[in-house]
Amino acid sequence: MFFVGIDTGGTFTDLIAVDGSGRCRRWKTLSTPANPSHAILEGLKHLLKGVGNPSGQIVHGTTVGTNAFLERKGAKTIFITTKGLEDVLWLGRQARPQLYSFAGVRPPDLVLRDDVLGIDERLDFKGNVIRALDAEEKEKALRFCTARGAQSIAVGLLHSYANPCHETEVKKALSGLGLPISLSSEVLPEFREYERFSTTVINAYLWPVVGNYVEELESKLPSWNIFIQQSHGGCRPAASIGSQAVHTLLSGPAGGVQAAHALGLELGIDNIITLDMGGTSTDVSLCAGGLTYTREYQIDRFPVAVPIIDIHTVGAGGGSIAWIDSGGVLRVGPRSAGADPGPVCYGRGEEITVTDANLFLGRLLPQAFLAGRMELYPERLPPRIKELASRLALDPVQTALGIIKLVNVNMVQALRAVSLERGHDPRDFVLLCFGGAAGLHGAELAGELGIRQVLFPAMAGVFSAMGMAAADLKFRSSRAAIMKDESDLHALPQLYREMADQLLHDIASHGLDAENASIDFYVDARYKGQSFEITVPFSKDWRLSFESEHKRLYGFCVTEGHVETTALRVEINIPRDVGAVTQSSIEVQSRRDFPRHAKILFEHGEKIATVLTREEALRAGCQKGPLLVIDDFSTILVPEGWATRPLGNHLMVESI
Repeated sequence: MFFVGIDTGGTFTDLIAVDGSGRCRRWKTLSTPANPSHAILEGLKHLLKGVGNPSGQIVHGTTVGTNAFLERKGAKTIFITTKGLEDVLWLGRQARPQLYSFAGVRPPDLVLRDDVLGIDERLDFKGNVIRALDAEEKEKALRFCTARGAQSIAVGLLHSYANPCHETEVKKALSGLGLPISLSSEVLPEFREYERFSTTVINAYLWPVVGNYVEELESKLPSWNIFIQQSHGGCRPAASIGSQAVHTLLSGPAGGVQAAHALGLELGIDNIITLDMGGTSTDVSLCAGGLTYTREYQIDRFPVAVPIIDIHTVGAGGGSIAWIDSGGVLRVGPRSAGADPGPVCYGRGEEITVTDANLFLGRLLPQAFLAGRMELYPERLPPRIKELASRLALDPVQTALGIIKLVNVNMVQALRAVSLERGHDPRDFVLLCFGGAAGLHGAELAGELGIRQVLFPAMAGVFSAMGMAAADLKFRSSRAAIMKDESDLHALPQLYREMADQLLHDIASHGLDAENASIDFYVDARYKGQSFEITVPFSKDWRLSFESEHKRLYGFCVTEGHVETTALRVEINIPRDVGAVTQSSIEVQSRRDFPRHAKILFEHGEKIATVLTREEALRAGCQKGPLLVIDDFSTILVPEGWATRPLGNHLMVESI
């Protein structure tokens, strides 16, 4: 019986398996973007080599939905809305991302304007029927979907959060088409039409893509129970994930943040900023005593109003390509070499990347890359870096150092976005670094922000997969509850019971046991007259919690102010009996021999660094930089002015 976590990234696919004795196996292989399941099957074959007929549970963090969205390769989607609201998706909030542009550039549409149908029906904000939905309108919707060649349907009607009756009637009328139908009253039963419509359309657009991918994966792994990581941290059964496709947009990064928070609790570290640097992008998040969530996430400027772990992503990874803009200035990213063709040193790429610059500067050892399993070609670098340098009128070393400096600037800006720009001093936090490329940049990034401690966890190279292997099952629901009068608030406990019962019924339909489940209740509240709300735990003292949080966020509270609710939320968490994955014993991959000293080029000249394995660094205790610490799937650079300190089976790097 194995608990397996699988994180599919743009460059590498990471796998980790924990068996019944607590022993942990790990593997990393190049992703196969054309069909991600190929890399998964190949990785599982190596990960569980020698195990006859393995089985157990797999939690998979997938980028299939994200990639389909960004590349506009989702399903042909028809959007049905209330007559008069056909242009809401294009009007949005009238925000202008390019403030001084007379003709702003819009991202490509998910739904064509000709694929939007307005039907003649109407509800008021309380859910009362003003204009009934008649048979002629339902027949019109059926003809429209057939004529337009629909592959998926999104339905978003005015005020359906208050009464879903008309959306339900539309779904029933279209059910004979055999197509996936996303109702806004099921995807996001909350007010604010633009955000509700956008989220529903994204869910419909991705449903067939995500659903078909997961079905194919399940067919290839019949002996495994497969769960899909969700953007809010937990996982849910793969069988239902198509209808919840919008919850997979940050599936992979969420697993790493979840694991980082759990590790912080285990080590007694409350304040953590996570840095997950892979081959394609870098994801950062702030945990000040707990996970940070947002319902204001946007992907390519489209709002996604479901709860998501607050993660800031930048196009800065090991595969980020160095290029020269029209003004002759060196740039790095966001375009990435990915898994195919990959960086120049992988053997096929032709454009210099961050990984190439690190190898050229001596910060990567070819003999130790991916435990010596993947051959690098450093001889391919000099002519290509020299050519890039000549166009910049620099020497090759300056060019490589410039690439590192620029990618670090991009990541520092992301770290500032989740800390300083939100009122947190990064010096009060520990920077927790993971992902295959983070070890080479973590200490330098911390130095830029005045952070004095950088934690590199065991299994840093596959840390997100580890978080997935240990993820709990989570089910969430929400509903609009716009209650302005004191008398209305007495109904809240009954509404919560109804929501919890519905969630428990959903859990039972998947054959899951909720006996050990925990149930948490939250309420969205605001002062009368405010435009936005705050989410706080619901209890008999929820108003005090609201005032305390309002004061923390905005510096004041109105103790006599009239508080109104806008939405109710329920979360059910079911622990999976995985054990303490972070304490699992690690199976180390075989390595080739590598030199015990390395010449590393820094901004202020060449330094000789001692080369240690992670196990040697842990045994040696405090060691001053410059050091290179080699793990199976990551390399940690400890510059001068920094030193290592063992922390259990994890490595703390501290400023001295």
